[in-house]
This record gives sequence, C-alpha cells and structure tokens, in this order.
Amino acid sequence: MVVSLLFLVLLRFTAGVLFWIFIFGVIGIIGYGRCNLLLSDIFCFLYRAIGYIMSTLFYPIVTFLLIAICISYWAVTAVFLATSGEPVYKVMANQTLCKYANLSCDPETFNTTNVTKLCPGAQCTFAFYGGESLYHKYIFIFQLANAFVFLWLVNFAIALGQCTLAGAFASYYWAFRKPADIPLWPLFSSFGRAIRYHTGSLAFGALILAIVQLVRVILEYLDHKLKGTQNSFTRFLLCCLKCCFWCLEKFLKFINRNAYIMIAIYGKNFCTSAKEAFFLLMRNVVRVAVLDKVTDFLLFLGKILVAGGVGVLAFFFFTQRIPVFAKEAPTLNYYWVPLLTVIIGSYLVAHGFFSVYAMCVDTLFLCFCEDLERNDGSTAKPYFMSASLHRILGKKELSPKKAVG
Repeated sequence: MVVSLLFLVLLRFTAGVLFWIFIFGVIGIIGYGRCNLLLSDIFCFLYRAIGYIMSTLFYPIVTFLLIAICISYWAVTAVFLATSGEPVYKVMANQTLCKYANLSCDPETFNTTNVTKLCPGAQCTFAFYGGESLYHKYIFIFQLANAFVFLWLVNFAIALGQCTLAGAFASYYWAFRKPADIPLWPLFSSFGRAIRYHTGSLAFGALILAIVQLVRVILEYLDHKLKGTQNSFTRFLLCCLKCCFWCLEKFLKFINRNAYIMIAIYGKNFCTSAKEAFFLLMRNVVRVAVLDKVTDFLLFLGKILVAGGVGVLAFFFFTQRIPVFAKEAPTLNYYWVPLLTVIIGSYLVAHGFFSVYAMCVDTLFLCFCEDLERNDGSTAKPYFMSASLHRILGKKELSPKKAVG
C-alpha cells in the first residue's frame, strides 16, 4: 500500500520522463505527432489534478472495506443456506448388496435395529444438511439469488467509487481558476452528491452488469456439470455463449464507467448519461483508442514495478540477506509460497490504488472532449483546458484566463 502510494505521488514529478521513454517511440511509428503532445499534456494535467486532490489516493480503502462487507454478507448467507435444515444421516455399508445402503437412519437408534445384523460393518454416518420441505428443495435457487445480490452489491460499491472519483476530478477540470475555484473538500462533496442524488442510477448500472455476470456464472456451472456428457455441438454452443457474454460484460463495464463520469458531471440519469458518453467517445474514437492503450501500458508498468520491487525486498527478507532484519526473518525451508503470496498481494493492492489514476485519466479526457464541443474560446464560452493544450490543438483563447491549470 505504501509503495503504491509513493509511486503514484512520484508519478506526478516523473510523468514526462516515463511518458516519452515508453510511449514516444511506439506512437511515433504510427505517425500521430500531435497526438503525442496531446497525450503528454493530458497526463501532466492529471498529475496536477491528483496533486491538488491527494485524498483520492486513499479512496480505494473505502471501496475495499465496502467489498469486504459484501463478501462477508455473501459468505455468511451462503453458509447459513448450506447448513440450514436438519442433519441427514445415511447408512454406509461395505457390502454392495445391502438393501439398506444410502437409506436415511437415526444414529441414536441405529445400533438397536437389525441393519447391523443384515449388513455387517454398516454405519450410520452424517451425509448433509437438508430436509424434504419445499424450502430445502429450492436451496440452489436461494444460493443463486444470494450470488446475484452479492454481484449487485459489489458492482454498486465499485460504481459508487467511480462516480465519487469522477466527481472530484471533474470539479478540478471545470474550475476556471485552479486551484482557487476548486471546492474545499472535492472528494467528500462528490461522495455526498453520489449518495444523495445518484444512488438509483448507480444501482441500475450495477444491476445490468450483475445480470450479465450471473448468466456467466450459470454458464460456467452448466459447463462444469455437462463436461463429462456433452457432445461436440453442446461444447461449441457453450463456448460461444461464454465468449459472447464475456465480451458483453467488458462492453458494459466500459459503458458504465463512462456513464458514471457523465452522471458525476451533469447529474442526469443512467440511460441518458450512457448515451451521451458513448456518442462523445465515438466522435473522438482515435483519441480514445490511443489514450486507452497508453494508459493501460503505463498502469501495467507501474503495477509490475511495485510488485517486482516488493517481491525483491521479500526475497531478501525471507532469505535473511538483509542484516537489519536478519533476526526478525523466519527460518523457512521453502520460501517460494510466501514470496509468491507477497508478490500477488502487492500486485492486487497496486491495482486498487492505480485505479484512481485510471479514473482520473478517463474523467479528464471526457471533460476535455466535452470542453472542445461546448466552448470555443470566446468571452462567453472560454476553454477550461490548459494553455499548452490550446497550442497543441491550434485553438486560440479569445479571452485570456486569470490562471492556468
């Protein structure tokens, strides 16, 4: 966690170096010279945004706690459903010809029956929790409903985080004089607006995504159950359905993410925001494609750097090669398991904190595209983008700004 936060803070000062080292050559081959300058300035712009709203770096902790609560709720409910009812005992006989095998029995009176005489070695053992009532017949349906609620709640917690971060970063972009016009507590204000005004829209977007994810879970269950008996056509059909719903889930995540940004900016409902965000991105499809790939590449480099650095330190710690911590390090015969656990855990933590950076990129980019379409640089409609973006895009500010963000 500390390493991830430190890396994100340092990115504010090393953004230009990292960008030109890793990106200039790749995009330069394609030939988008002006796009290089545009992306570089957008990245520098977002580092300044994170610098002014440092509290956003700690919001993943809130999302983690909410998801932990959802997981706890699902686990407790699933265990309760699985263990509800009376314990059922079955007769376990060594002889295959025993007519009482797999029949229900009572362990308290089993030794007094003639089952042990007719089937020597038979025992009355616990089989499962259940019963013959209507409730127990539909336990599986209840488990699916529990899984659906779990997916809905997790997606809602993620949506709440995305909308909150989007509102905070949008308040930075649309501040004409930065940082004077930025609200005092942008993150808390955005969180309050999301809870008070946008709960229904966030729940609706999470509901759509949860339905698709539940269908994917059911398909995986059917694939597991029919694996031994399915023919080639069934296998092909299941594979196609799984692929289609995987693509649909990815598309819905993309739409929902940008819809939440538009909700945070304008406060409109989910459907209207999703439509406006989609068509806005389609009008800037080249910029979207390049920025998305560049962002994914930089985030991946950051996660690998954090996980690799923590992994190297963990390796020297577990092998007792750090003199300062040599006495505190445990003696391990096989240190690869804890080492891999540390590396995977650090990668997941880095992924959570780098999601703030990714949300900042997407929010500022949508604000940038909206700024280009809404304003023309005149006195009545001045640009909110930085002066360097004006020069890169060939736009002339007709009314000079009081301050440059």
